[in-house]
Amino acid sequence: MTLYLMAFFLFLVGLYGAVTKKDIIKIILSIGIMGYSVNLFLILIAYRTGAIYPILSKIEDLGIPMVDPLPQALVLTSIVIELGITALLAALAIRIYEKYKTFDITKVRRLKG
Repeated sequence: MTLYLMAFFLFLVGLYGAVTKKDIIKIILSIGIMGYSVNLFLILIAYRTGAIYPILSKIEDLGIPMVDPLPQALVLTSIVIELGITALLAALAIRIYEKYKTFDITKVRRLKG
């Protein structure tokens, strides 16, 4: 139960950073932290103590519990999507810096041009 709470706390840290920070780079990092906490939570849901990987097909006859492979596949897909989102946000941040010469979102809002 403690691990689930730690994953939720990590999500809250990322959410706090995304909402309160004014620097674009810090916001991008906070969004990444939120994504990593969701991935951690999905892996924690799939974990079973004493379970084995579902690679072998004849294990189900022995009565040994197996790890659920679906959350692992979802996390692998999520990592690739997060990488694309982070690259897009970084490219956007670079373009904003080239135009306004600042990463501060309050100054970008004030310039409006």
